[in-house]
Amino acid sequence: MARNDSARASRVMAIFAARIAATWLTATAAIAAPYVPTDDAQVLERLPGGTAAQLRRLKSMQAARAAAPKDLARATELATANIRASRVEGDPRFLGYAQAALAPWWKDPAAPTAVLLLRATILQSSHQFEPALADLARVLEREPKHAQALLTRATVLTVMGRYREARADCSRLAGITPEIYRVVCIAAIDSVTGNEVAAYETVRRTLSNASRIDRAGVAWAETLLAEIAVRRNDPAAESYFRAALDGGRDIYALGAYSDWLLDQGRAQEVLKLVGSDARVDPLLLRLALAQSALNRPEAAASIDALRARFDASRERGDTSHQRENARFELALARNPRQALALALDNWKVQREPADLRILAEAAAATGDAAALGIVRKWLAESGLEYPAVAALVVPRAPAK
Repeated sequence: MARNDSARASRVMAIFAARIAATWLTATAAIAAPYVPTDDAQVLERLPGGTAAQLRRLKSMQAARAAAPKDLARATELATANIRASRVEGDPRFLGYAQAALAPWWKDPAAPTAVLLLRATILQSSHQFEPALADLARVLEREPKHAQALLTRATVLTVMGRYREARADCSRLAGITPEIYRVVCIAAIDSVTGNEVAAYETVRRTLSNASRIDRAGVAWAETLLAEIAVRRNDPAAESYFRAALDGGRDIYALGAYSDWLLDQGRAQEVLKLVGSDARVDPLLLRLALAQSALNRPEAAASIDALRARFDASRERGDTSHQRENARFELALARNPRQALALALDNWKVQREPADLRILAEAAAATGDAAALGIVRKWLAESGLEYPAVAALVVPRAPAK
């Protein structure tokens, strides 16, 4: 059952990159590896139009699953639909529903391959990276050429800063996925380890030859190019962000593009870009930052809503939004010490450029020598080229 079941279960996994981060891919904090289609003619399933339609379909699927709780096909279908809803809606509650759908197998180390892959996706979405990696390892023991497991593991390892292991998985994608996935997977690592120029050009060349049908790979490539351009202070970042968002709603890209606009002093555009997506915590953060920059009276309500949401997350033990929480404390709550504590805790778990940036900003705001040293050491050892971050942690000459 392994290959057929895992292919069926992964068929409806999230389309857009994340990284994720992501994800985020994360929920936005989740790191979501893009789904790899098995052939050029394959039609990728899309979310039903509108939240109401989506919820009706989920309710119907939940009823079907309740009638046969140990039916693997129904359980994995419901879990994948909830994971998809979590990523599109930015609501982590859907991850809990996905976990509930897999309850009969949730603690089974020898669960079916489809369950292992979904369980790893749910675990990494809540930053439980090591258990997620364990499940992915089990999948790959059974199927060494399982493209989705390789790509997801490479994405998780990259976010954790374990670049050598991640590169090995990226390389194993050769011949089993469209070439754009292998190229972008490796370029994502090169771009943060001192080879960003080569990574940028390689992805640009590959993108120019990529099939537009393969929207998942194209969107991932466009988002990576945008992020490299941001760190290089290259205005081309905007065109890549717009291209990545042209194919559909992607919370991670929306957040990253909003950050770039805020850095450019274009807060007014963030208000329009985020719009109704402010129900998603990371996007509400960007909205509050934009409102605050513009001295809008509604900023106070947004700040209060964010504070309540972060407090609720801490109460339930959810640490997946620590990076956003640190930014909130630094820029909106004006509490740099708390921001630094959160940024340091976050850095223990994930080590993307955005995580380094908030750590550097909090360290600079507090003048914390140890934290500044962590940032300097990472820049030196990883080879990451990020002038804006490097400028924050330049040692100051002693006053005369």
